[in-house]
Amino acid sequence: MPKSFGVLPSGETASLYTISCGQLQAAVSDYGATLVKLLIPDREGNLADVVLGYDDCNGYRQGTACLGATVGRNANRTKNACFVLGGKTYSMTPNENGNNLHSGPDHYFQRMWQVVSCEESAITLELHSPHGDQGFPGNAVIRVTYALEPEGRLVITYKATCDRDTVFNLTNHSYFNLAGQQNTDAAVRQILTIPGQFFTPDDAENIPTGELRPVAGTPMDFRVPKPICQDIAADYEPLKLQGGYDHNWEVFCDPCAILHDPLSGRSMAVTTDCPGIQFYAGNFLDETGKGGVHYGAHAGIALETQYYPDCLHHPDWPQPITKAGETYRSQTIYRFF
Repeated sequence: MPKSFGVLPSGETASLYTISCGQLQAAVSDYGATLVKLLIPDREGNLADVVLGYDDCNGYRQGTACLGATVGRNANRTKNACFVLGGKTYSMTPNENGNNLHSGPDHYFQRMWQVVSCEESAITLELHSPHGDQGFPGNAVIRVTYALEPEGRLVITYKATCDRDTVFNLTNHSYFNLAGQQNTDAAVRQILTIPGQFFTPDDAENIPTGELRPVAGTPMDFRVPKPICQDIAADYEPLKLQGGYDHNWEVFCDPCAILHDPLSGRSMAVTTDCPGIQFYAGNFLDETGKGGVHYGAHAGIALETQYYPDCLHHPDWPQPITKAGETYRSQTIYRFF
């Protein structure tokens, strides 16, 4: 049975749904289709919540860090808050330095979603997004499914259809701390592996320059596992511009990232059908989270699977366009071991 997750200013009541499989447990809210909790065993079998979040729906309504968020229609940044599709220019609302971030300000993760089904180990939620919503064309129906599966897998599946050609580039914006969400100092000491050979450097406004730069010989090289803190403050322009890691890497193999916490022994492997993964080291986190825990800088690590940021302005990159009547489908798997 769902539990109350607070009342919104509109009078709507948000709910929290719990799913489980083996030792894994997750809690998802219909406010924002948000991943609120994820309990994973450590090397001794002790469970801990490994995602950052808030205690109720109003924390998510007021928060600014996209904790656990389902992001769409287009994740990440779009230069000048506009794009061209089918010869027509579509304008979004500028919400960051004249650009658009995560399709806001009317974010999907700050809306009520409808629960389509909820079983012991899976929940599916749905959102109707009308033509012109956030500036995007077409009436869209969007579904996200969270499923816990054997072998320690959290599977997030997105499906969407639209009556016009449109943009679909959905992601989950959870911040992971495999030591447990309360052990905030431990997150930046997690060991990260990203096999990607190229990343996309950004300008001062976090917009990709269009370059695909080799990671070899740079602090962006995670092909050999290393602590996130090892090079995060390196004298390297892409890091200095963004205050640390907040960049997109190519995805060409599975897994596309592995995160390991030496303190607890927990590890997480990320597999996706998306062409890119954004690694954000929580450089500007400043939130009061679950149980009153303060999430400061680097208290959690986001690994967002998606199309490259601003890809709509780079036609030689993979494009997140779904034709009218066709079904968009994407899946990301987080495997814990």
